Amino acid sequence: MKVLSRMMGIMLKPKEEWAKIKEEALSFSKVFSSYVLFLALVPALTQFFRSGFVGFKVPYRGWYRFGTGVAFLRAILVYGFALGLVYLFGLIMNILAPAFSCSQNLSKAMNLAAYGLTPLLAGSIFYLIPFLEKLDILMGLYGIYILYLGFMTYLFSAPTNKAVVYFIVSVAVAGLLSVVAWFILDTIFMVGGVSRLI
Repeated sequence: MKVLSRMMGIMLKPKEEWAKIKEEALSFSKVFSSYVLFLALVPALTQFFRSGFVGFKVPYRGWYRFGTGVAFLRAILVYGFALGLVYLFGLIMNILAPAFSCSQNLSKAMNLAAYGLTPLLAGSIFYLIPFLEKLDILMGLYGIYILYLGFMTYLFSAPTNKAVVYFIVSVAVAGLLSVVAWFILDTIFMVGGVSRLI
């Protein structure tokens, strides 16, 4: 699988790409090793260069950059959180499936998480440039549409009304997981920064 072509397909021609994904029927282990491990590098590398070289604005302190070692540690944590986000999201979607009259299929749920979160993870590259950083939020919102197409064309057989509710609940879960992950990450580095100032 070519990672870049799959990413571009998901973001530019999502309907056609979901149809291809449905035909491939790849196991999650294959998708994880050939796609997710590389996709998660995007937010990790973005965080490394932004926090260690470009810098960011801190209230009452002005423009601030982490040292290279701290930026590298942050990148490693972001990489782990990105992988964990995909895995937990897929796992939770599979657990929730029976509540919405859907059959459980861990492989499909995991693949939906991997491809459905592509805009959110790939869009983090905009964070690298300060005046474009808000575009990563727009990419995350576009990801909701991508995920919706995945639910409707790829996931499980379910009544349409229940599938829509299932989709809404899943989006809420993905949003909550993202917020928790970033809160933990920012807390770790905020506490570390305060400890260096004391």
